[in-house]
Amino acid sequence: MKRSQSLISTLPLVLLAVLTAGCSSNTPVTAAPGEADQILLDRGNASLKDKSWTKARTYFSELLESYPQSPLRADAKLGVGDTFLGENNSASFVYAQNEFREFLAFYPTNARADYAQMQLGMVHFNQMLSPQRDQTETREAIKEFQTFIDRYPNSPLINQVKQRLRESRDRLSDSDMIVANFYLSIRLYNGAEPRYRHVLETDPEYTRKDSLYFHLGETLEKTNKKAEALPYYERLLKEFEKSEYLEEATRRVDRLKQELKLGAPVEG
Repeated sequence: MKRSQSLISTLPLVLLAVLTAGCSSNTPVTAAPGEADQILLDRGNASLKDKSWTKARTYFSELLESYPQSPLRADAKLGVGDTFLGENNSASFVYAQNEFREFLAFYPTNARADYAQMQLGMVHFNQMLSPQRDQTETREAIKEFQTFIDRYPNSPLINQVKQRLRESRDRLSDSDMIVANFYLSIRLYNGAEPRYRHVLETDPEYTRKDSLYFHLGETLEKTNKKAEALPYYERLLKEFEKSEYLEEATRRVDRLKQELKLGAPVEG
């Protein structure tokens, strides 16, 4: 009986020796009791850093399966999610999303819950399409990054997430701008104006707001709303020191001021 118990107690170490012999070119590890889970985590993190996704996932998975009481299980769970995210394909994104959502469900108060939430956003961020295409993943990325900001305002990852959120919002606004510009180009002004206004209202920090001001002003001019158009050209000149639209916006401001003062169109 004692021999059976001894065999069972040493089983995790045997598994570790086999695992490290098969998955690494290094000499197999000899671990003292209580150290094998840390070695698995370290090996997994090293493989993750080397972008050896399958190898890293093997180490993390072995820790999760063989050490149900280990305090390192949360880190291993995140590691598995990171390996799937790193593989960067449609199937792996599904698995990555599942891993990060499970982490947040199982470890909501864990010190790395903020990281899991950020990575959940990155699952969608990495699947965002160009502005001309469907923006479903962009909207999902925005939702998850905003959740991060609401839940973890003091996280050391906050600036990184804010940058990703800005990129995501820009992508969505670029999509609306492309549609609005198309409507403007075919003189469908009643389709262009609400699109421009939507971007202005929903994304006040839009990076390319100089283009938004200029084209909204132009649309309003085309529909004989000159008094409404003028302030957008003026905002462009006030808020942007550099823009491809500055010279033309300056000319339009001068012309509109004269027209509005005289009550008649001014040539040029």
